[in-house]
Amino acid sequence: MSVIETMIDIPIEHETNVCGQFDQYLKKIERTLRVTIVARDGTVKLIGPEGMVGKAKSVLNDLVELSKRGNAITEQNVDYALSLSFTESDHAILEIDKDIICRTVNGKPVKPKTLGQKQYVDAIRQKMIVFGVGPAGTGKTYLAMAMAIQAFKNSEVNRIILTRPAIEAGEKLGFLPGDLQSKIDPYLRPLYDALYQIMGAESFLHNSEKGLIEVAPLAYMRGRTLDNAYIILDEAQNTTPAQMKMFLTRIGFGSKVVITGDRTQKDLPGGAASGLDVAMRVLQKIDDIGFCALTSEDVVRHPLVQKIVQAYDDYERKEERKEERKGRIGRAERQRSRK
Repeated sequence: MSVIETMIDIPIEHETNVCGQFDQYLKKIERTLRVTIVARDGTVKLIGPEGMVGKAKSVLNDLVELSKRGNAITEQNVDYALSLSFTESDHAILEIDKDIICRTVNGKPVKPKTLGQKQYVDAIRQKMIVFGVGPAGTGKTYLAMAMAIQAFKNSEVNRIILTRPAIEAGEKLGFLPGDLQSKIDPYLRPLYDALYQIMGAESFLHNSEKGLIEVAPLAYMRGRTLDNAYIILDEAQNTTPAQMKMFLTRIGFGSKVVITGDRTQKDLPGGAASGLDVAMRVLQKIDDIGFCALTSEDVVRHPLVQKIVQAYDDYERKEERKEERKGRIGRAERQRSRK
């Protein structure tokens, strides 16, 4: 493959944002695509195999455009642009960036950052009920909250209801002090955090006092009919099949429902079936229900989180293969003993 050389101009006001502190983003592109990058006075020279230089040029052009739109370029942007450069969707990151759901109380735009997140947001817009399933850090709850708050502000729904099963995450917390609200607040804290960031504490408290925003454990949903509401069930992997059925049958006219969960992080007692797993099998053929599977590629937290999720996925697949091999050997031995 022939070695070529090409030049890219980066406006001086975007140079630090695109190249990273001490050119860390350029070094990452060099390592990943095996090209040489020389940056000097607003000009970047790319040297390497023709195919890889083309990918590097595409990545840098995408990052420059993102910077021109006012984005602070992060390592996640660089990693995702690099991963897309090996697919036919190499400029998809620019299309994703156009989809602004809403803005936080500080004016920061909330938008999908990966193709998986874009498909998730589109499914929420199009379907009455959406299951968003994926590992930690993929934005399942945060994007659902942003969509709910925007629908509430646009008067598409009359209220927002946020719920999750109040179950201990692998450790016994004992009896918590305080009144009932104080006891359930620790389980619902992640929902409050997202609400405060997007809506602002003052606006949340005002609407909460009026009963327009409700944050409650799943047990409180029994016996209710929820009309004209945006309902989010978080941590759905910790529901039992009976709880999930109870929740799904609460939905009334004019409501929108988003159910999020991570099937790899169940806190149910050993051997108990997950309501999320059962529901996804039972409801998969119903047209107005959407299913979105986010993966480690959609993780938008610190890049190390993506590596941790991928490492656990690889480990669990190896363990499953080991169990399958043990099962096959056991069956073979039983068949031989019968003979």
